[in-house]
Amino acid sequence: MRKKEKPEKLQNHEKPEKPEKKKMGKGRKALLIIASVMLAAGLGLVLFPPISNFIGARIAEKQIKAFEDRLERVITEDDDLGTGITSLTYADALEAGEIDKQGYPIDSKGKRKGKQVLFSADLERLKRDVIAYNEELKTYQGAKFMGKLDFGNPALRLRDYGITDGVYGYVSAPSINMKLPIYLGASDANMSYGAAHMTYTSLPFGGVDTNAVVAGHTGYIGRIFFDNIRRLGTGDKIYVRTFWGTLTYEVKDSQIHDPSEAECAFIQKGKDMFTMFTCTPKGGGQFNRYFVMCERVTE
Repeated sequence: MRKKEKPEKLQNHEKPEKPEKKKMGKGRKALLIIASVMLAAGLGLVLFPPISNFIGARIAEKQIKAFEDRLERVITEDDDLGTGITSLTYADALEAGEIDKQGYPIDSKGKRKGKQVLFSADLERLKRDVIAYNEELKTYQGAKFMGKLDFGNPALRLRDYGITDGVYGYVSAPSINMKLPIYLGASDANMSYGAAHMTYTSLPFGGVDTNAVVAGHTGYIGRIFFDNIRRLGTGDKIYVRTFWGTLTYEVKDSQIHDPSEAECAFIQKGKDMFTMFTCTPKGGGQFNRYFVMCERVTE
């Protein structure tokens, strides 16, 4: 019988060669890097505003919540809230070593043992000083505006009353989804965190012959402050929360003025007002001021 022939083996036992990869030229590699950087930058420009605004809103919410929480922890002559604090003012409690500089109760070793507190006596003193300040402005506001103005210097130093974060209250406008803490004094630091009360105008408290004026940024990188007050219409409600309750105002008018025109910041005889203002483009790199004037109403 004839043997079957074995199939011939592949010659040289070599595997088929793979096609050679072309090396990327330096120019093409540089273009890809530039394109990647531009893509990342473009995505950053798209995502930065909403992300940063979200973070900014959370910061404002945290500050406002801290304000509300402290109003629930006010030490009075009859109630120390279980803290063991015997002093009746921030200054006395600090000197006695019962609280730290931020107003937190501490033990003998200086360790915090509770939440931040306020003192009823300090808030009563602040209330008296706010009323006195507003009364003085009724007579002398015009003269003060004629002098050298330092709007960054607060009308009152809240730390002197045990309020260590500088938050006097907050303003909210539900129709534009705005809620911002109010600080005293239009310093750069205060205006980078919320609305700033303009010194030489009435402090937010309410009352006939008062006009509390607050300023807020527009176009601030990463945050929305007073950007949307232009959308407020006549009749929209504005709420101002302070240590002594909530004041309700209604938008009556909006006006644009040159920075040198301060009429909207003055007290209007017989009226209880709250005024907000921000910058608005004038052209040529210059800015006017956009005012929203509100009057107190009862609900």
